[in-house]
Amino acid sequence: MINYEFCAQWILDRKHGKNVRVLNYRCGPGKIIKELLILPGLLWRAPFMAAFVLCAGIALTTARVEAASTVVELAADLPESSGASVRGLNDNGEVVGGGPSGGRHQGFLLRDDGTRLNFAGRTTGSDFTVARGINGAGQVVGLTNTLTGVSAFRSLRGSGQLLLNPLPKDNGSVAFAINDAGQAVGYSSGPNGIRAVLWSRTGVPQELPGLPGSQSSRALAIDPQGNVVGVSENQAQHAVLWKVGQPPKDLGALPGHFMSEANAINANGIIVGFSEDAETQLRHAVLWTSYGDGPIQDLGTLPGGHSSWAVGVSNSGQVVGTSQMKNGFFHAFLWTPESGMQDLNDLAATSLPPGIVLTDAHAINSSGQILAVGRNDDLPDTAEDEVTLSIFLVKP
Repeated sequence: MINYEFCAQWILDRKHGKNVRVLNYRCGPGKIIKELLILPGLLWRAPFMAAFVLCAGIALTTARVEAASTVVELAADLPESSGASVRGLNDNGEVVGGGPSGGRHQGFLLRDDGTRLNFAGRTTGSDFTVARGINGAGQVVGLTNTLTGVSAFRSLRGSGQLLLNPLPKDNGSVAFAINDAGQAVGYSSGPNGIRAVLWSRTGVPQELPGLPGSQSSRALAIDPQGNVVGVSENQAQHAVLWKVGQPPKDLGALPGHFMSEANAINANGIIVGFSEDAETQLRHAVLWTSYGDGPIQDLGTLPGGHSSWAVGVSNSGQVVGTSQMKNGFFHAFLWTPESGMQDLNDLAATSLPPGIVLTDAHAINSSGQILAVGRNDDLPDTAEDEVTLSIFLVKP
């Protein structure tokens, strides 16, 4: 019979009026599993453990248990200097990005069951591939280099890549996002500058015209209906909406601000991004409702923060992004209409590995899973010390 070692620690969460018990239990040498239980205050007044653990197949039962934050580490110890990045998340919890592997910079797909799929470019001379977006069917978009330049691609979980051609007379392209209909967005580049592009499900590129006088534009996100958001730049960069069948719409900026960017759009016409102050050049995360017909909303910053920017929004209106704190460090945030902006580190504190700070939240899916990047909160002692990153799925 297995010899179980139990260790329980009381934590009192005054803010929510609940008692939080962190239960560590050991199932064999070196194997420690942590389960967080949040229970109504009255339940845990008795000085005994009202839960039992069966370690073979692990079952944990207790009366009136309310699940707390779940944090799954998808990848760890990625050197920050290597250019490793992660951006895409779908409703299945699949995450895509790119980083060094086998002498190349390859795209990767991560799942919460520990699966990691690396995929390189499928063209001659390709040694650099990054995945930027993934839809519910597992179609991935991103960029890869070729013998003639950089090309956007679309593939099914990294296999059978289809290069997404640039606009006529251009020589480069990049794709940032793809919806469940297989439409992808990004930009085309060449002698005519940088122009926002929508690729059809068959890979045909269509230029999305910029705002009047625009010198460059980029499409950054697309909703299920094919509405696109991004930026268009003339003397200043402005957030823009390309609604199906309509001319581009300038989403504007906060009063006193001179530039803005739209990074994400959900199925209900909520758009998020940032607006930048003309004098201080500090950013604030913002939200537009009703496809930009509603007023622009300032989401603020975390307490004591200087800047913030929003990069993801769920269909229920939850927003994620990053806020720069007073000390210059960055913290990931979750914003909801009910609770405002909250530090994701506070929401997931009891489930994070020791010493990890969540610095950026890049996406949120329909089930509330948040794609976040964390780093050790100890700064390097010298310039030669390597900062490493970890990738997490967080469900507060």
